[in-house]
Amino acid sequence: MTPGNDPGAAFEPTARTRVRRLPERGKYDRDTVYAILDAGLVCHVGYNIEGRPFVTPTAYWRDGDRLYWHGSAASRMLRAQAHGIPVCLTVTLLDGLVLARSAFHHSMNYRSVMAIGDAEMVEDPDEKLAALRAFVERVVPGRWAGLRPITAQEVKATSVLRLRLEEVSAKVRTGPPKDDDADYGLPVWAGVVPVSITLGTPEPDPKLAAPDARPPAVQTIRLGR
Repeated sequence: MTPGNDPGAAFEPTARTRVRRLPERGKYDRDTVYAILDAGLVCHVGYNIEGRPFVTPTAYWRDGDRLYWHGSAASRMLRAQAHGIPVCLTVTLLDGLVLARSAFHHSMNYRSVMAIGDAEMVEDPDEKLAALRAFVERVVPGRWAGLRPITAQEVKATSVLRLRLEEVSAKVRTGPPKDDDADYGLPVWAGVVPVSITLGTPEPDPKLAAPDARPPAVQTIRLGR
């Protein structure tokens, strides 16, 4: 049984996903992979068009063992991926700047995921609409119901792609700097400077029909699930 068919199974490392540099940082369990994906908002999708590499940043969301992303039906990236070309999708979350006693051991604390596979175009209208709704609801729960209904033309103009999570690995670094033993006595400050993304106060559109009416959904915006 493949990992994609067994929700409780870890992802089996492959020649392409096994972490070789500092292998102790490699993670293949679903809890770790899904937690990283659910905490992020933007991924980078790498693909090949006519022998040339491209990497495109785009918003994404997860539903079970599938990742989804969308864009204009006229997008070069989506047109290329619609035919099932291989992609490499990555997500990286920066958690801290690691300042060591030597320049060589400076690093960063991070959580990252790499997924490899063939992207598929979502053709079924109901699945496509459900995916777009999930995209909005993931970030702002409860907002979809209060929006102007999406039109058939808008659905047609939007492409949605999915990638089944099968060939996947995560890599994570945490903790303080790892200096050479001989350097720990040096009078050089070392430690971690935490890094995080925070949400600011909502700024209303100047053209709002009712400037003072902030819907409750805006207060529920979240960066992870």
